[in-house]
Amino acid sequence: MADSAVSFVVEQLYQLLREEGNLLKGLGNDFSDIKHELESIKAFLKDADRRAGDEGGEGDTHEGIKTWVKQLREISFCIEDVIDEYIMDVAYRANHHPPCIASLQKIAHQIKSLKSRHRIASNIQDIKSAVQGIKERSERYKFQSTFEDGSLNSSKGAKDFKWDDPRMASHFIEETEVVGFELPRDELIGCLIKGTDQLSLISVVGMGGLGKSTLAKHVFDNQNVKRHFYCRSFITVSQSYTVRELLTEMVQKFCKDANEPIPKGLHNMDDQTLVTELRQYLQSKRYLVLFDDVWKENFSDEIEHALPKNKKGSRIIITTRNMHVAEYFKKSVVVHVHKLQHLSPDKAWELFCKKAFRFEPSEQCPTELEDMSKEIVQKCKGLPLAIVCMGGLLATKEKSILEWRKVCQNLRMELERNTHLNSLKWILSLSYDDLPHNLKSCMLYFGVYPEDYSISRKRLTRQWMAEGFIKNEERRPMEDVAEEYLTQLISRSLVQVSRVGFDGKVKSCQVHDLLRDIIIRKMNELSFCHLMREDDELDTVEKTRRFSIASCSKNVLRETSNSGIRAIYVFKKSELPEDFVGSLSAKFKLLKVLDFESTMLNSVPNNLGNLFHLRYLNLSHTKVKILPRSVGKLLNLETLDLRQTQVQVLPREIKNLTKLRLLPVYYRKYEGQYSMLNFTTGVKMQKGIGCLKSLQKLYFLEADHGGLELMQELKMLKQLRKLGIRRVKTEYADALSSAIGEMNHLESLNVSAKDQDEIIDLKFLSTPTSLLVLNLKARVTKFPDWIPKLKYLVKLRLGLSNLEGYPLDSLKDLPSLLRLNMWDNAYIGEILHFKRGGFPRLKELDLTRLSRLNSISIDEGALLGLEHFRFKDNPQMKVVPHGLKHLKNLQFLGFADMPAELVESIDPEKDGQDYSVIKHIPLVLIRQNVGPKFHDYELRAIPTLATV
Repeated sequence: MADSAVSFVVEQLYQLLREEGNLLKGLGNDFSDIKHELESIKAFLKDADRRAGDEGGEGDTHEGIKTWVKQLREISFCIEDVIDEYIMDVAYRANHHPPCIASLQKIAHQIKSLKSRHRIASNIQDIKSAVQGIKERSERYKFQSTFEDGSLNSSKGAKDFKWDDPRMASHFIEETEVVGFELPRDELIGCLIKGTDQLSLISVVGMGGLGKSTLAKHVFDNQNVKRHFYCRSFITVSQSYTVRELLTEMVQKFCKDANEPIPKGLHNMDDQTLVTELRQYLQSKRYLVLFDDVWKENFSDEIEHALPKNKKGSRIIITTRNMHVAEYFKKSVVVHVHKLQHLSPDKAWELFCKKAFRFEPSEQCPTELEDMSKEIVQKCKGLPLAIVCMGGLLATKEKSILEWRKVCQNLRMELERNTHLNSLKWILSLSYDDLPHNLKSCMLYFGVYPEDYSISRKRLTRQWMAEGFIKNEERRPMEDVAEEYLTQLISRSLVQVSRVGFDGKVKSCQVHDLLRDIIIRKMNELSFCHLMREDDELDTVEKTRRFSIASCSKNVLRETSNSGIRAIYVFKKSELPEDFVGSLSAKFKLLKVLDFESTMLNSVPNNLGNLFHLRYLNLSHTKVKILPRSVGKLLNLETLDLRQTQVQVLPREIKNLTKLRLLPVYYRKYEGQYSMLNFTTGVKMQKGIGCLKSLQKLYFLEADHGGLELMQELKMLKQLRKLGIRRVKTEYADALSSAIGEMNHLESLNVSAKDQDEIIDLKFLSTPTSLLVLNLKARVTKFPDWIPKLKYLVKLRLGLSNLEGYPLDSLKDLPSLLRLNMWDNAYIGEILHFKRGGFPRLKELDLTRLSRLNSISIDEGALLGLEHFRFKDNPQMKVVPHGLKHLKNLQFLGFADMPAELVESIDPEKDGQDYSVIKHIPLVLIRQNVGPKFHDYELRAIPTLATV
């Protein structure tokens, strides 16, 4: 991770020299010298980081390397501080020279500026000397350059396991010790011995410690599998291998399994002859090869030509932590991916008892230890290796509550020090160590959040962007690049998806608790972030870049002398001190990230404008009502998150934030009765919104504050990807249409009328074809003819539209539509007819408050992909749609505040005559409001055959 710190600083120096060259005034050569020195050191950093982190390193050399890496990381921090202080000083001078400034003030400012420049120049000289000293000391350690021939990854052969390598254990587990793999074992055996004659691949994918190798080995050794294949070969791949060694070992093992002689001169064959020999041997045989622990994404390319596609029903098995490894094979063979799941609670308990009480009668847990044991198993979160290691550790302990509680309460310390848990720590660390440096920084962010915290994808990726972790690609929005980074972490089985949206996109995610413990250890080693506690004495905390505050005393930030903090995240739920934000704004002037989401923050002080470098400010779900005018000084701000705050007016100075890209601001009134037009309130903006030309997301604006002038200014926001605008009047429609027509990148549009009588007809010279999401809550004179042309539209919500006739005919052929909501008299007819072949990809359908609707007809062959169907408060609909029985993929059916006749007709306890229509659906819920508030309701499930 010194590699990450140095790479980041070199990039900053490059940007500084390129963009601010005309402002450097004599310091440019010094910055350039430092950049060149760091670039020459950077070539050795991967080797230095590896040797510093090697647990087996010994002696003074190992400690010296660790000290060298630490010094390099700290000097990188110093360089970053000097750069940011210098840029802030330049910006201050550029913005504080009004033409009529009083002469005394001008003289005072010049003196201050000279002192500042002298201090910065002095710091730069110290840094140059320090970097030179670090470079000279590096020579004694003979680091290997990443540019030299023979990269580190090819230094060992495929069979180069150490005797104490924890991965070897999975190859020798007895059948009786395997727990919880019965179903996946049978599934994989079926894939091997049944199905196509084509060569196909079975991939077992999952995080480290999940038991992939154990499962694959037991499938490989199954007697039915052995009899089915003429010859088999089990190959351990791991991170370090050569293809030649893999192929040679395959030949040897195939021959041994088939009791045939090994070809003469095998080890002396050239590469082409070796591949030919292997192909000829396998050409007429049904073979099975298991590649265990594959890391390299393009591994398929390296072994493809050696394995003939002989139509004999041959099979390849791979185990991997990386989904992309499995997916890469799809270009050459049929692929079946098995995502190995964590153990269920009962299987986790069974495995724990087998390990912890293996010498006890019947492997039973003593009654007095049962509660404590279940708490320990819960901490393992279904990870088999963790359960095995914890069970093994506790098997050596005295069977007493006190002894076991020590282990339970100090699990992170045990993971750090206890030799019984070395294999767990090592295997979990492998995936992190294999990451490229930019993803390592992103991965460490998961340690910032509290344990068991489900992390919003948007919040996380926006923080990465603000920190500078995301590479800026000119032709791609930075959000897309950040989401790609997250996808890579998920595909590597490091990050678990908590919640997925209707469109398949990740909504929230988290990491396994034990992996989080590994991350926190790395964070501490790398000075990445300090997790604050009540008893912290910050004067003893080493230099760190970030504070994560889940609990702390009121004056904790006053005690630290570390002014180089770049990010502060507050997760504390109790009341914050009144001057909390004011004190940190005064002390930590280099902050880039400030996150108060869902805290008890009441107000923002005037000195917020001190934070010149601030890029990300999250005040969402706080009690903040007013933003200070000084927010206009945050010239580098990119994200201002005001969701679910009661900020109703943005100060005029907001127009100065020309780098602002994301501005979500609204308040939803969950405390009252629902009203489509008044449930959400937006924000009023003063004149000048057109200056925010970098804006990509803006929602929700109050259109009637600014009117036609506001519509004209919206035309200037050509980078908008998401726009939400409320309280639109009829007379604004043409101007709003014209403004939207200028937004060529617009993907999400949300338009609400001021009241139900306003008619909003949006008319475009050309269809906004890039739209993915459309929310239109307003009356229209006729169905908008441009909506059926939106071939990428995935979500459509219509409300108050008063459509007549056959609106579904216009919508049924939308090729990408996944979700359709028709609310609040969007349709005022009596019958909706879903025709055969219509809505081919629709997954979710919601029909709410359609006051005249009394009948729904669903043809067989319509809505083939529908999974969720909801009805709410449709008072005339008293008969359940009989066409529901055609919807074989339907997983959820919901009725909220529907007529009693309909509900009783599907209730088997009341002998409902239409129960047969819904009995195939796994989940059928009846919801009834019981109070005036949004969340005042009761739920009741209808039992179905699918549920049973």
